[in-house]
Amino acid sequence: MVTDDSSLVARLEREGDIAADYLEELLDIADLDGDLDMDVEADRAAVSIVGADLAQLVGGDGKVLEALQELTRLAVYRETGERSRLMLDISGFRADKRSRLTKLGEETAAQVKESGMSVSLEPMSPFERKIVHDAVAAAGLQSESEGVEPRRYVVVLPAE
Repeated sequence: MVTDDSSLVARLEREGDIAADYLEELLDIADLDGDLDMDVEADRAAVSIVGADLAQLVGGDGKVLEALQELTRLAVYRETGERSRLMLDISGFRADKRSRLTKLGEETAAQVKESGMSVSLEPMSPFERKIVHDAVAAAGLQSESEGVEPRRYVVVLPAE
């Protein structure tokens, strides 16, 4: 099915609105202060919550954030009947992680270019691996994921 850009953006904005309503209700129930920002990034709705102390909504290594994102996607699905790829960020956790992983991908690519040897990184989530793959590709090298979830990891390969 082909959709034009304006209908896609409208659908994603509706997903963002549904997600924001769900998250506002959640913040009220938890008696937490937070401001919501909605956007459309890379063909997906993106919602960010920023506020004073929201660390408990991020959790250790973003585990609570991941769970909240899935619950929010389910809330969107319940309203729209369509699976959502919505991204949720809290207190800039994902933005910071994206920045660190991009840097890791760039530095690893430079190391592989210099040594001519492949480098295997630590296991990562699919979200994290995608960021590293993109950074490696931007540096002009190839990478692949190996292993089995939840222990899949990125291998950066030397130029052929």
